[in-house]
Amino acid sequence: MNHVAATTGNDPALDSLILRLHTETACRRGGALALRPQDLDRDQCLVFLREKGETVRWQPVSPTLMTHLQQHADQRHAPRDGQLLRYADGRPITTRRYDHLWTRLGNHLPWVATQQISTHWLRHTTLTWVERNFGYAIARAYAGHTDHNNDAGTTTTYVRASIQEVAAALATLTGEPHSLA
Repeated sequence: MNHVAATTGNDPALDSLILRLHTETACRRGGALALRPQDLDRDQCLVFLREKGETVRWQPVSPTLMTHLQQHADQRHAPRDGQLLRYADGRPITTRRYDHLWTRLGNHLPWVATQQISTHWLRHTTLTWVERNFGYAIARAYAGHTDHNNDAGTTTTYVRASIQEVAAALATLTGEPHSLA
């Protein structure tokens, strides 16, 4: 999928960045669309995600992703308090970009269409990998799940993961060291 995204379409750099962002952070589509240049903490390799239900969190990202996010914002003239992800002409992307990306990937890779691979599938896959390799508490923190209005049980009151543990999971996932790990 990453190869096809990087070698087809009218903006392979944007599509590759989108896939990497979702794979590394397991963020929702809305979280990526809400990301602003001012939400990048370059020193600590963190992005500030704002997602559904007014959930917010600082999420570790690899140094490589942070570099590409910063370059993208600079090259596409994203205002500091405006949407980060933009087309080459500087317009902010919308959910339509995602629709076109997944349609194109499905046309090139029939299994993507058959298996209904999507941005949510990337989130699910990353979070499953984190849970299997680092445990439930870290996967829960990685996902940005809160203790409000859920049925996860009282155990979540006692098992909480730190941002350092989330960063350690990310470092293993990407093969890149992270300053917080």
